[in-house]
Amino acid sequence: MSYTLDGKLVVAISSRALFDFEEENRLFEQSDDSAYMKLQLERIAAPAQTGVAFPLVKKLLRFNQDKQRVEVVILSRNDPVSGLRVFRSAKHHGLDIERGVFTRGRPPYHYLKSLQANLFLSANEEDVRATLAAGFPAARVYPESSKTAEHNPNEIRIAFDGDAVLFSDEAEQVFQDQGLKAFVAHESKNVSIPLPPGPFKPLLAALHQLQNESAPKSEMRIRTALVTARSAPAHERAIRTLMDWGIEVDEAMFLGGLSKREFLKEFEPDFFFDDQTGHCNAASSVAPTGHVISGVANSERNKT
Repeated sequence: MSYTLDGKLVVAISSRALFDFEEENRLFEQSDDSAYMKLQLERIAAPAQTGVAFPLVKKLLRFNQDKQRVEVVILSRNDPVSGLRVFRSAKHHGLDIERGVFTRGRPPYHYLKSLQANLFLSANEEDVRATLAAGFPAARVYPESSKTAEHNPNEIRIAFDGDAVLFSDEAEQVFQDQGLKAFVAHESKNVSIPLPPGPFKPLLAALHQLQNESAPKSEMRIRTALVTARSAPAHERAIRTLMDWGIEVDEAMFLGGLSKREFLKEFEPDFFFDDQTGHCNAASSVAPTGHVISGVANSERNKT
């Protein structure tokens, strides 16, 4: 019987998100892929240092202690030869990763459907945009982000922004076009109507399923948080939407314009996902951060 990914949480991750290949990447950007390949081959016996998403991946794989529940797959623009170092580095650091797709410069998102991926983490903005457009949760990682996973070794903590991340940017569009007063009026009027799902609803649902299926057998736990600029009365539609989906979050922070940074510092997430670069820039100093390049905040008209 062939191996199947059905029912598993599948995380696709680029080599640069998993390991610290920033020096190698600078060489690639300054020259060409042949120089990059040569350097990676020269360093094939030297394990790469861990990257921003490494602690999250290490924790996720601990859910497989009694049953295969999580699959982590390398999905990379690297060439197959450079992929040798990636797999060797994973083995050196004790990561049980067996599968990888290396495309040598070709956008890799085409393989996400075959992988049944619930998440793609990459440092490449173009790949993240293409992945989101194809309907898969994806975020551009901040390689320089702070790492906090060691603080809660038996618990995975994931924090999500609301609009344009967990939810669609329907309400955000009202705010951008008409301002705060119109936004509050719109959300109050539609309080009983669930928000359409955003790009990261499938990931939240998959984490919810993983938590339910693994407890109480696994020592690992998942804790989720909604961290949003919404405040009362706009908070109610967000809560009602999650209730309609049948998905619970453990914490909800309705900050009404307060900086998310200090709250994230207290929550200590293994990853935080937000659609706005300002929030991501601030958050990356206290937590691993991924920019969800979706919604009106990332449209052409709002580029600076």
